[in-house]
Amino acid sequence: MDLGIKGKRALVLSAGGGLGGAIALALAREGVTVCVADRDKGALAATAERIKAAGGNSHSFVFDLGKPEQWAAGIEEALSRTGGIDILVNNTGGPPPGPAFGHSSETWKSAFEAMVLSVIGITDLILPGMRERGWGRIITSTSSGVIAPIANLGLSNATRTSLLGWSKTLARDVAAYSITVNVMIPGRIATARTQFLDEAKAGREGRDVAAVQCESAAGIPTGRYGRPEEYADVAAFLASDRASYVTGSTIRVDGGLIPSI
Repeated sequence: MDLGIKGKRALVLSAGGGLGGAIALALAREGVTVCVADRDKGALAATAERIKAAGGNSHSFVFDLGKPEQWAAGIEEALSRTGGIDILVNNTGGPPPGPAFGHSSETWKSAFEAMVLSVIGITDLILPGMRERGWGRIITSTSSGVIAPIANLGLSNATRTSLLGWSKTLARDVAAYSITVNVMIPGRIATARTQFLDEAKAGREGRDVAAVQCESAAGIPTGRYGRPEEYADVAAFLASDRASYVTGSTIRVDGGLIPSI
């Protein structure tokens, strides 16, 4: 299927990670010029190399989403270098695990700035160009915790949930400009972040990591963790011309994990 986005320009945040890197590669394979951003220069270089090996084009930008002065300068440079961004993938790393109590106000502020204010601020910088051109795609990747809060991920559950209300409201605000706004929710996808959380749980419970992962997989109807490319393929479709009537939606890519309707 031709997704109709060859020649478009995208920005993928946290593209050095498993989900962000996979999405960047999927878009590049569709002929999109991809701006990849991450605070980890080495991981970002690895993503850029994969895109190059696949015959795609990319531009790399190193900045920390927790530092507004960095991402503001990075977005300005990306817009200058590309002439505009047509597809924005808001993807962030996750905060440290822990309960929903006992964190300092500074910890809460830091998590909110990195995972919410950065997403809103970056979107605000890119939206004017989308509106002027009359086309755009805004995709925000969150967590299954926004629907069914995940134990010991208090910071993530609380901060990411606010992005659902923002995204739904934004979708209505910009629909007249042929800009779609959607949220993606991953289940247990096999990434370094998931491995870290599994290891943390194994450590807390004094268990083997393999046993924790086996137990987790058993709770997923498909019986396995998802692959990053499976998540990325859904993102590529939402970014496509084919998905022009999908907006204000929350899309689960979870293998049936989330039990609620």
